[in-house]
Amino acid sequence: MPEIIDDKSQHCIPFLLNRLQAHQARFGNDPANTPPFFLGLNGVQGAGKTVLVSTLHSTLRAPPYSLPVVTLSLDDLYLPHDQQVRLAQTFPDNPLLQHRGQPATHDLPLAKDVFDSLRAERPTAIPQYDKSAFAGQGDRVPPSQWETVNGDEDQGQKIKVVIFEGWSVGFRAWDDEILRQKWEAAVHQKDQDASYNGRLGYVKFEDVKAVNDALKGYDAITDRLDALIHIDAQDNHFVYDWRQEQERTLRASKGTGMTEDQVTNFVNGYYPSYELYSETLRQGAFRPIPHATTASAPSSGWEGRQLRLIVDKNRRVQEVVNI
Repeated sequence: MPEIIDDKSQHCIPFLLNRLQAHQARFGNDPANTPPFFLGLNGVQGAGKTVLVSTLHSTLRAPPYSLPVVTLSLDDLYLPHDQQVRLAQTFPDNPLLQHRGQPATHDLPLAKDVFDSLRAERPTAIPQYDKSAFAGQGDRVPPSQWETVNGDEDQGQKIKVVIFEGWSVGFRAWDDEILRQKWEAAVHQKDQDASYNGRLGYVKFEDVKAVNDALKGYDAITDRLDALIHIDAQDNHFVYDWRQEQERTLRASKGTGMTEDQVTNFVNGYYPSYELYSETLRQGAFRPIPHATTASAPSSGWEGRQLRLIVDKNRRVQEVVNI
């Protein structure tokens, strides 16, 4: 896998520090009464999200900031393997739910418990997921192996920044009418345009609706975020090549993983969500948008809470947008 050069943190760190300062000021600059700051980080798979998360994590932990930080991945909240198999069997004709990836394949009660525990600064076990288990189908790591933060061994150092990262963090569901319009437009494009390279037009409406309905429940997590960084791609289709590179690296390091055909099918399974939900994310995950689940969100207070970085095929930043 080509080395990913970090040209993103130079934009993200000032944004994050600015939002942190505003968060602390909102609570009277009193560390004892200031809850942790929750940063969402969305990135197309393979766009350099992991490198950026690592840089943000290490920067905040080091002087002069010296902030206790924990990173929580949406991937680590996937359902255990047996529950994922059960979900696939429950919806045998829905290709979007045959493997992990889409909304509905995560453990939302676990996510809420972890968020609540971190916000209350209680001892919290951070879930972990092994993507290489079951020949690449993945499985949750036993809880006995999870790292615990805010425990006695931390000597009173409570987590003050939570970085929550994932490919669909910040996605917002559409109402049913708009969802159907977008699906019908994709089907029409597939039938009329030979150059159509999306996946939304190939799946049934009821399959898309099942994912959209599940996504509505994710607002309970997204609404708890204080800010969001979005690593966007000039072309969402880059994800196919980037995901193949990731899996080759995984196979080389762990000796197991998905084949190239399995990776393509895997990406096909969640690509419709890029087609459906990138639009609202690009406008702003906290912004009131008609016909999305944020339609009734406050008309003010969302400004400045999101940073969008647009990268090219080589993962280099081409544009920076403050939202």
